[in-house]
Amino acid sequence: MATVPAADAFVPGSSDPLPGDQSRARYPHTAGFAESHGGRVAYEVYGEGEPALMFVPPWQIVHSRIWKAQIPDFARRHRVIAWDARGNGRSDRPTDPEVHGTRARAEDLLAVLDATSTERAILVSLSSGAGPSVVVSAEAAERVIGAVFVAPSVPIGPRNPDRNAPFEDPLPDASGWRKENLHFWRRDFRAYLEFFFGQAANEPHSTKQVEDGVDYGLATDPETLAATVRAPASYTEDEFRRACASISCPCLVIQGTNDMISGVSHGTRLAEAIPGAELVLLEGAGHLPNARDPIVVNLLIRDFVRSVPGGVPR
Repeated sequence: MATVPAADAFVPGSSDPLPGDQSRARYPHTAGFAESHGGRVAYEVYGEGEPALMFVPPWQIVHSRIWKAQIPDFARRHRVIAWDARGNGRSDRPTDPEVHGTRARAEDLLAVLDATSTERAILVSLSSGAGPSVVVSAEAAERVIGAVFVAPSVPIGPRNPDRNAPFEDPLPDASGWRKENLHFWRRDFRAYLEFFFGQAANEPHSTKQVEDGVDYGLATDPETLAATVRAPASYTEDEFRRACASISCPCLVIQGTNDMISGVSHGTRLAEAIPGAELVLLEGAGHLPNARDPIVVNLLIRDFVRSVPGGVPR
């Protein structure tokens, strides 16, 4: 493990800061790399106290700073682990789609638990980070004390129909979600990021959250992100539902009612699929309530942690 400098953006495989980095409310005390599938997954560890909390990354359009409103709060009472999915942050930039599937990402999650000597943790995921969290909770139950799913994106709810434009084919126009197209990304990646995060943080007065999202997105590149879009499905809907049904730890689903990325049904159906899962609907919230309404989300997570057997920090 290595001491981490005051950095907010990263060169792949490096802990060196980039110019113009913002300061953090709290810095990690250690950082390192987990080895997985022949690549490196960057992680950071903050604070002390059991149970440990792991913040699981969503789509590689962002890195672990998407959790910047949660890490300093929970690190006052818990040992907190955050990591960059391969494709952004300080992690590697593989262009092999197989590396970005749900199962591969679940194996990355376990590799980070092992690299940080974390026997068990409460998993807190955002968006597509729900998939790896479900897999690990189902198949490695001894490693998971509880799971929180924020605005989950999972294969058991209908996809936003506006996002069904062809990804690989040149399109005659780039209106709306037609910007989610490889040829447009190569022409104007920033414009896509501005559109995407405008949809993700669609509540009024979300300018800062959109600007942060664009900065996080610019830490990756169109070709790497395209590999994540091409990733083959690791599970059919029935297989994923069976994995959900086998989860035995306490679970909480936090879902905004105005989620324009995944849609409300992903959260409600995930809560239905996991035995005993609690569902909290945030009226008017979009896809990034952890960034837009961090106090509400943090209090929900805090109450959940306290309700889990062994969840009160020592």
